[in-house]
Amino acid sequence: VQLVESGGGSVQVGDSLRLSCEYSGRTFSRWTMCWFRQAPGSEREFVAATNYNRARTRYADSVKGRFTISRDNAKNAVYLQMDSLKPEDTAVYFCAGTTRGLISSSLGLMGEYDYWGQGTQVTVSS
Repeated sequence: VQLVESGGGSVQVGDSLRLSCEYSGRTFSRWTMCWFRQAPGSEREFVAATNYNRARTRYADSVKGRFTISRDNAKNAVYLQMDSLKPEDTAVYFCAGTTRGLISSSLGLMGEYDYWGQGTQVTVSS
């Protein structure tokens, strides 16, 4: 199982970025997928998650209305569309997944995810 993130970069305040996470390995379509981020000197924090059929999604309060998680099971990929970026969004962004279906209250828990990518850097400058 391998998760590979891409799409990070350096942008200005208010710009947009779309992160991608491509998956290889087991059947992807039933996985619960998520994005976390980690800023320098900070703990890794939850950003967004979606279950296999997008019936359950969850966002951190800090990104609601600005970020959108989506997935394409046919392409074995999950995406994070990030709009109206702010300097505080600067971090390394990680995608992660689990074969288990999670209830909504568990979607934001880092320990629930078994597989992690290496991360992609997002830098937002004012």
